[in-house]
Amino acid sequence: EEKVAFVNWINKALQDDPDCKQLLPMDPTDDSLFKSLANGILLCKMINLSQPDTIDERVINKKKLTPFTISENLDLALNSASAIGCTVVNIGSQDLKEGKPHLVLGLLWQIIKVGLFADIEISRNEALIGLLNDDEELEQLIKLSPEDLLLRWVNYHLDNAEWKKINNFSQDIKLHTLPEANWLRLFGLKQGQDSKAYYHLLKQIAPKGDNSGETAIDIDLSGLNEKNDLKRAEYMLQQAEKLGCKQFVTPADVVAGNPKLNMAFVANLFNTYPALQKPESTSYDVNLLEDLTPPNIGESKEERTFRNWMNSLGVTPYINHLYSDLADALVIFQLYEMIRVPVQWNHVNKPPYPALGGNMKKIENCNYAVELGKTKARFSLVGIGGQDLNEGNPTLTLALVWQLMRRYTLNVLSDLGEGEKVNDEIIIKWVNQTLLNANKSTSITSFKDKSISTSLPVLDLIDAIAPKAIHPEMIKRENLSETDKLNNAKYAISVARKVGACIYALPDDLVEVKPKMVMTVFACLMARGLNRIK
Repeated sequence: EEKVAFVNWINKALQDDPDCKQLLPMDPTDDSLFKSLANGILLCKMINLSQPDTIDERVINKKKLTPFTISENLDLALNSASAIGCTVVNIGSQDLKEGKPHLVLGLLWQIIKVGLFADIEISRNEALIGLLNDDEELEQLIKLSPEDLLLRWVNYHLDNAEWKKINNFSQDIKLHTLPEANWLRLFGLKQGQDSKAYYHLLKQIAPKGDNSGETAIDIDLSGLNEKNDLKRAEYMLQQAEKLGCKQFVTPADVVAGNPKLNMAFVANLFNTYPALQKPESTSYDVNLLEDLTPPNIGESKEERTFRNWMNSLGVTPYINHLYSDLADALVIFQLYEMIRVPVQWNHVNKPPYPALGGNMKKIENCNYAVELGKTKARFSLVGIGGQDLNEGNPTLTLALVWQLMRRYTLNVLSDLGEGEKVNDEIIIKWVNQTLLNANKSTSITSFKDKSISTSLPVLDLIDAIAPKAIHPEMIKRENLSETDKLNNAKYAISVARKVGACIYALPDDLVEVKPKMVMTVFACLMARGLNRIK
């Protein structure tokens, strides 16, 4: 049923894309999904649909495809999916070429979910403040996962419809710490009741024609009285069709309660007709909201990069909010293990935490995490205590997270160099030597070198380690405007991913010469270069 849902979603979403004309529409009843995805073009397009501008379209191989250029497209898709926070640890381009169903569907779901959930966040949609409970601080609402917010949104509208709420989960279980499979069970949709709740939700969110230029859409509730669950779900979906929101579920999916597809159905409803009003500012802390508006926009680009890096490694729970989701240090411990710092798990407190003294248990974890960083990982953690991690002190938390990411990146390099320790100096030396050997005129003095803002050293390095990957006509080399610099950076990062470098940095990191992220770009290219030699 997931295959059918994804095929219909992709058919509709990309129907007007000229590059997809030969691949669409796909037939949901056969294996055309796996065949159509096998050349990488559709996957790249889906990633850009979910997170616009992730992939520079100029880099996708679209014509006269060969096995090699298809592999490049698939590497580009996988490394870009990783960069937007999808877990791709056990998937290779060969798996996608062969169309292994469980791996392809798993990856597609992650990509689609990133897009569906992108706006279910207060920094992107301030009207969500309307979901604030009377006895609740705005800070608590901000920390909710998209799943939690969706559930809250459904209940808000069911409450207005005077229909029973669907929150039958106990207070000590937070939704985002549970596997996705529990989502619908927690949604409280008993078999046969689900389409009834959906009927009332559709009635509440349908446009009433109150606003100028808005056409009213009438939702017919007569199907509510249908005794047969399957038929009632079918009538409900006919009403959803009026809103243009029939995607993801069939009547059978609604009745059976498929968790992924019901979640996708509800998220699509929210994105199309949220039917929420931002309340008057007297009811919440306006200062907190100012932290979420431009130029702050909720999370910084650096925070998002760190979050996507963690999620791509498959940490649990999924990190929706960098600081609040690290408050018990469980994800930090998983990252320690990935950088080969052993964790004594019998020293770690695990959820569910008690209502009384629960935060103390989390602080104990954070203290242990800081101690491990100082003693075993030998990180520089001056002035950082467990409490800082628990309270989400941005500067001090980022200091620890950056050192974890740096160590992870350097470990990849030292593994390729047969265990030899790698540092900034070694990377810079390798970059310059590789550029020199390829007769390039560019070089760098440090990761703060102003010339990096043009991306030319990065582009020349890619050309040195993967000849023919760079098309010179795509690059501007002289009299660069800010737009030219950004275009060079977008091109550089997409080509780097296409030749197999797993880069999390953003084009802006190169243009603004952010030394930490610049270091990861050169380190990943060095890894790619050493891998080629091996």
